[in-house]
Amino acid sequence: MSKLALGILGSGKGSNCRAILEQIRAGKLAAEPCLIVSDALDAGILDIAREFDVANAYLPPGKFRTRLEPAVEMELVKMLEEAGVELVVLAGFMRVLKEPMLEAFPSRIINLHPSLLPKYPGVEAWTQALAAGEKVTGCTVHYVDAGIDSGEIIAQRTVPIWPNDTPQSLHARIQIAERELYPEVIRSFSSTR
Repeated sequence: MSKLALGILGSGKGSNCRAILEQIRAGKLAAEPCLIVSDALDAGILDIAREFDVANAYLPPGKFRTRLEPAVEMELVKMLEEAGVELVVLAGFMRVLKEPMLEAFPSRIINLHPSLLPKYPGVEAWTQALAAGEKVTGCTVHYVDAGIDSGEIIAQRTVPIWPNDTPQSLHARIQIAERELYPEVIRSFSSTR
């Protein structure tokens, strides 16, 4: 059986990307990372791609802060299609994807968010959960749609909020749950194709 071809997009240090690549390397995830793309030239995720010998690229995002320029997004589609990508995995990719990507990869783009969606979409969800006095938060893997963290939920993992939690301590525990949940979800895609 052929392995699920992954395209991973990220803007930051790439800790979830590393967790996925480590699972693949250990033989626990039947997937093949075909391409890792970042919209940030100095992103750690590109260093991780090179460390794991995965094809990688920097994609200049253009003039918009929260999304790619249409021509740039079309270029991203082309790059992913040429690499043979079957599932697009967002790993800290800080841009909203629009029609070119959503049409090219229908129900084949997933994202990981650090809250129990639909609560606390957007940035710094763990800080929002703390400020609201929540007792439990967690992380969610969901399909990407045209909204912000609004796609259909695939899986969630809960994380308790402790009385002495700071935003940093809570975020660190959510990240541990994320690094377990994301490879599990990708594994479910590879076993059902």
